[in-house]
Amino acid sequence: IIHKTDGAIFSQLKEELPFELTLAQERVIEEIKKDMSSKYPMQRLLQGEVGSGKTVVAVLAAATALGGGYQVAFMVPTEILAKQHFEKISPQLREIRIALLTSSLKKYDKVKIHKEIKEGKIDLVIGTHSLIQEELIFKNLGLVIIDEQHKFGVVQRGLLSKKGNNPDILIMTA
Repeated sequence: IIHKTDGAIFSQLKEELPFELTLAQERVIEEIKKDMSSKYPMQRLLQGEVGSGKTVVAVLAAATALGGGYQVAFMVPTEILAKQHFEKISPQLREIRIALLTSSLKKYDKVKIHKEIKEGKIDLVIGTHSLIQEELIFKNLGLVIIDEQHKFGVVQRGLLSKKGNNPDILIMTA
Protein backbone atom coordinates (compact mmCIF):
# COMPACT_ATOMS: atom_id res chain seq x y z
CA ILE A 1 0.00 0.00 0.00
CA ILE A 2 1.40 3.36 -0.98
CA HIS A 3 -0.26 5.83 1.36
CA LYS A 4 -0.65 9.51 0.52
CA THR A 5 0.84 11.41 3.43
CA ASP A 6 -0.61 14.85 2.86
CA GLY A 7 -4.23 14.08 3.65
CA ALA A 8 -6.77 16.36 5.28
CA ILE A 9 -7.37 14.07 8.27
CA PHE A 10 -3.67 14.11 9.17
CA SER A 11 -3.36 17.88 8.71
CA GLN A 12 -6.49 18.67 10.70
CA LEU A 13 -5.54 16.36 13.55
CA LYS A 14 -2.03 17.77 13.78
CA GLU A 15 -3.32 21.37 13.73
CA GLU A 16 -5.87 20.66 16.47
CA LEU A 17 -3.44 19.08 18.91
CA PRO A 18 -3.57 21.03 22.19
CA PHE A 19 0.23 20.96 22.40
CA GLU A 20 3.27 21.19 20.17
CA LEU A 21 4.98 18.00 19.14
CA THR A 22 8.57 17.54 20.26
CA LEU A 23 11.35 17.53 17.70
CA ALA A 24 11.75 13.77 18.24
CA GLN A 25 8.02 13.18 17.62
CA GLU A 26 8.17 15.32 14.46
CA ARG A 27 11.20 13.37 13.21
CA VAL A 28 9.57 10.00 13.88
CA ILE A 29 6.32 11.07 12.23
CA GLU A 30 8.26 12.10 9.12
CA GLU A 31 10.04 8.71 9.11
CA ILE A 32 6.72 6.90 9.45
CA LYS A 33 5.17 8.96 6.64
CA LYS A 34 8.16 8.11 4.44
CA ASP A 35 7.72 4.41 5.25
CA MET A 36 3.98 4.55 4.61
CA SER A 37 4.44 6.26 1.23
CA SER A 38 6.85 3.54 0.12
CA LYS A 39 5.80 0.57 -1.99
CA TYR A 40 7.18 -1.72 0.72
CA PRO A 41 5.15 -2.57 3.84
CA MET A 42 6.29 -0.66 6.91
CA GLN A 43 7.57 -2.74 9.83
CA ARG A 44 8.48 -0.12 12.42
CA LEU A 45 9.18 -0.36 16.13
CA LEU A 46 8.41 2.81 18.07
CA GLN A 47 10.15 2.77 21.41
CA GLY A 48 9.77 5.37 24.14
CA GLU A 49 9.21 5.72 27.84
CA VAL A 50 5.70 5.89 29.28
CA GLY A 51 4.40 9.39 28.64
CA SER A 52 6.82 10.12 25.78
CA GLY A 53 4.04 10.54 23.21
CA LYS A 54 4.03 7.22 21.37
CA THR A 55 0.23 7.24 21.19
CA VAL A 56 0.00 10.64 19.49
CA VAL A 57 2.56 9.46 16.93
CA ALA A 58 0.49 6.30 16.37
CA VAL A 59 -2.72 8.29 15.97
CA LEU A 60 -1.06 10.55 13.39
CA ALA A 61 0.10 7.42 11.52
CA ALA A 62 -3.49 6.17 11.70
CA ALA A 63 -4.71 9.50 10.30
CA THR A 64 -2.44 8.96 7.29
CA ALA A 65 -3.98 5.56 6.54
CA LEU A 66 -7.51 6.76 7.28
CA GLY A 67 -7.03 9.70 4.91
CA GLY A 68 -6.51 7.25 2.07
CA GLY A 69 -9.65 5.28 2.84
CA TYR A 70 -7.93 2.43 4.67
CA GLN A 71 -8.97 0.85 7.93
CA VAL A 72 -6.74 0.81 11.00
CA ALA A 73 -6.54 -1.84 13.72
CA PHE A 74 -5.07 -0.72 17.05
CA MET A 75 -4.41 -3.72 19.34
CA VAL A 76 -3.56 -3.39 23.02
CA PRO A 77 -3.11 -6.07 25.69
CA THR A 78 -5.81 -5.07 28.19
CA GLU A 79 -9.41 -3.96 28.11
CA ILE A 80 -8.62 -1.02 30.39
CA LEU A 81 -5.98 0.29 27.98
CA ALA A 82 -8.31 -0.27 25.02
CA LYS A 83 -11.01 1.80 26.71
CA GLN A 84 -8.50 4.53 27.60
CA HIS A 85 -7.27 4.76 24.02
CA PHE A 86 -10.84 4.72 22.68
CA GLU A 87 -11.91 7.53 25.02
CA LYS A 88 -8.83 9.60 24.24
CA ILE A 89 -8.72 9.07 20.48
CA SER A 90 -12.45 9.34 19.66
CA PRO A 91 -12.71 13.09 20.36
CA GLN A 92 -9.55 13.75 18.32
CA LEU A 93 -10.91 11.92 15.27
CA ARG A 94 -14.49 13.15 15.42
CA GLU A 95 -15.36 12.42 11.81
CA ILE A 96 -13.88 8.93 11.82
CA ARG A 97 -16.03 5.90 12.59
CA ILE A 98 -14.32 4.26 15.57
CA ALA A 99 -15.23 1.08 17.42
CA LEU A 100 -14.05 -0.55 20.62
CA LEU A 101 -13.81 -4.35 20.38
CA THR A 102 -13.12 -6.35 23.53
CA SER A 103 -14.10 -9.75 24.87
CA SER A 104 -16.50 -8.25 27.43
CA LEU A 105 -18.88 -6.92 24.78
CA LYS A 106 -22.21 -8.64 24.48
CA LYS A 107 -22.49 -11.07 21.59
CA TYR A 108 -24.99 -8.85 19.76
CA ASP A 109 -22.60 -5.88 19.90
CA LYS A 110 -19.64 -7.99 18.73
CA VAL A 111 -21.59 -9.36 15.78
CA LYS A 112 -22.68 -5.84 14.82
CA ILE A 113 -19.11 -4.47 15.02
CA HIS A 114 -17.73 -7.42 13.05
CA LYS A 115 -20.31 -6.81 10.32
CA GLU A 116 -19.53 -3.09 10.17
CA ILE A 117 -15.77 -3.74 9.97
CA LYS A 118 -16.28 -6.25 7.16
CA GLU A 119 -18.48 -3.77 5.28
CA GLY A 120 -15.98 -0.94 5.79
CA LYS A 121 -18.37 1.07 7.95
CA ILE A 122 -15.80 1.25 10.74
CA ASP A 123 -12.55 3.02 9.95
CA LEU A 124 -10.59 2.50 13.16
CA VAL A 125 -11.04 -0.35 15.59
CA ILE A 126 -9.33 -0.32 18.95
CA GLY A 127 -9.30 -3.60 20.80
CA THR A 128 -7.63 -6.43 22.58
CA HIS A 129 -7.00 -10.01 21.45
CA SER A 130 -10.54 -9.80 20.05
CA LEU A 131 -8.96 -8.26 16.94
CA ILE A 132 -7.21 -11.52 16.05
CA GLN A 133 -10.28 -13.74 16.21
CA GLU A 134 -10.71 -15.75 13.04
CA GLU A 135 -14.23 -14.51 12.39
CA LEU A 136 -13.16 -10.84 12.24
CA ILE A 137 -12.66 -9.74 8.63
CA PHE A 138 -11.54 -6.30 7.52
CA LYS A 139 -12.66 -4.77 4.25
CA ASN A 140 -9.54 -2.69 3.63
CA LEU A 141 -6.97 -2.90 6.44
CA GLY A 142 -4.08 -0.54 5.74
CA LEU A 143 -2.35 -0.10 9.10
CA VAL A 144 -1.88 -2.29 12.15
CA ILE A 145 -0.78 -0.65 15.40
CA ILE A 146 0.23 -2.87 18.30
CA ASP A 147 0.81 -1.26 21.68
CA GLU A 148 2.89 -2.97 24.36
CA GLN A 149 4.03 -5.50 21.79
CA HIS A 150 5.96 -7.52 24.35
CA LYS A 151 2.66 -8.74 25.79
CA PHE A 152 1.71 -10.44 22.52
CA GLY A 153 3.32 -13.46 20.95
CA VAL A 154 4.90 -13.45 17.52
CA VAL A 155 2.04 -15.57 16.17
CA GLN A 156 -0.58 -13.23 17.64
CA ARG A 157 1.04 -10.17 16.08
CA GLY A 158 1.25 -12.00 12.76
CA LEU A 159 -2.42 -12.98 12.83
CA LEU A 160 -3.51 -9.36 12.92
CA SER A 161 -1.31 -8.30 10.00
CA LYS A 162 -2.68 -11.21 7.92
CA LYS A 163 -6.14 -9.65 8.10
CA GLY A 164 -5.04 -7.18 5.43
CA ASN A 165 -3.16 -7.24 2.15
CA ASN A 166 0.34 -6.41 3.44
CA PRO A 167 -0.72 -3.57 5.74
CA ASP A 168 1.85 -1.28 7.29
CA ILE A 169 2.73 -2.27 10.86
CA LEU A 170 3.65 0.03 13.74
CA ILE A 171 4.67 -1.73 16.92
CA MET A 172 5.07 0.27 20.14
CA THR A 173 7.00 -0.59 23.28
CA ALA A 174 8.45 1.15 26.32
